[in-house]
Amino acid sequence: MAKYRKKPVIIDAIEWNGKNLQDCISFLGDSYGGINTERRPDGKSEITVLTLEGQHVASKGDFLIRGVAGEHYPCKPGIFNSTYDLVGGLE
Repeated sequence: MAKYRKKPVIIDAIEWNGKNLQDCISFLGDSYGGINTERRPDGKSEITVLTLEGQHVASKGDFLIRGVAGEHYPCKPGIFNSTYDLVGGLE
């Protein structure tokens, strides 16, 4: 078995906070698959993200990432915060 280190790349990301739907739609573009409040008993909204592997759901607090090839995918906040540091200003 070999060990590998992740290459230091800069990505674009936005946090889905439950109130910034239009910003998330603009960020995702064609990768936006809709919003759903019916699946959750608490009525909290989830965004469907169309990824290279199929549909994935982003819950409030998740980050939406644009990868190095322009692909989009959601990421849980714990994983995001342990993997990425803020390097640029917020737009």
